[in-house]
Amino acid sequence: MTPAKQLRFWLIGLGLFVLALWLLADMLLPFVVGLAIAYLLDPAVDRLEAAGLPRWLGTTLVLLGFVLVMVLMALLLLPLVQGQVSHLLEVLPSYATLAKERLIPALNRFIHRLPADDVERLRAAAGNYAGELAGLVGRIVTRILSGGLALFDIVTLMFITPVVAFYMMRDWDLMVGKVDSWLPRQHAETVREQAREVNVTLSGFVRGQATVCVVLGVFYALALSAAGLDFGLVIGLMAGLLSFIPYVGTLFGFVASTGLALLQFDEFWRVAIVVGIFLFGQAVEGNVLTPKLVGDKVGLHAVWVMFALLAGGSLFGFVGVLLAVPVAAVIGVLTRFALRQYLSSPYYRGTDAER
Repeated sequence: MTPAKQLRFWLIGLGLFVLALWLLADMLLPFVVGLAIAYLLDPAVDRLEAAGLPRWLGTTLVLLGFVLVMVLMALLLLPLVQGQVSHLLEVLPSYATLAKERLIPALNRFIHRLPADDVERLRAAAGNYAGELAGLVGRIVTRILSGGLALFDIVTLMFITPVVAFYMMRDWDLMVGKVDSWLPRQHAETVREQAREVNVTLSGFVRGQATVCVVLGVFYALALSAAGLDFGLVIGLMAGLLSFIPYVGTLFGFVASTGLALLQFDEFWRVAIVVGIFLFGQAVEGNVLTPKLVGDKVGLHAVWVMFALLAGGSLFGFVGVLLAVPVAAVIGVLTRFALRQYLSSPYYRGTDAER
């Protein structure tokens, strides 16, 4: 088979795979989550197997430990989060009134300084954007409420995901060996090399970034709560969770906590403490956590990760968000491989390189 026919064959296969993913996106969530759990926990199962435990027993112990940790975290955090959410619903009207009293006079002073034509344009633009935002929120709410499979998805996620994760972890080495046997013999070693690089890139980023999220979430939650900020626990945990998307978690936490501090505190120094918490957290993340836990060798730039997550969510919903980082890692590795091939080819060096 000629290289052109091989390329056409694999491109057709890739196209069919993407089409199947798009058609089945609504039912893939428990399988994608189970696969992600299996990928993250497989090294622990390998270590237990190397210690002499049967593969099925190591898989069972690791999965049970993972589920136990998740349940304990839920039992510990849910009452605290529920209490803060209930408190938020109670004080939200008073915060809205306070924001109105503080913001509207400042806004009026700003508007009076502008020419009349600019004021009219601002009002028209604000009305248009408000209408578009209201329509967007309405469409999202309608989509959620009209999703008759929402409850079914939660049930399948709870019961099917652990089953999928168990069998994936138990048979991981068998599946890898089977896929390896299907590789085209002429390019098998090249494919293996790229697959190993994808694994290093993906595992380094996901495991490292997950650790960064946990550390930041705990730090922000404890620090904001100690500073006396209402809802500091929820804001801190959300900031840590959103830190998986580079810069988004810190930006969300900074804006939400600073705005809340301005409404809650009359003393400026207390607001400065809240601002300092996020400045310190960002400094530690950028100079200590990310270089030590993620490193600069994974080959996933922050902008590329943000684009992949947004594109995956736009195309395939939550399943696309879960698949975004693995796909980004694969594309990054293949792009670097293609660039190395190009730089060593006559297309880059010119005709003299063929002699």
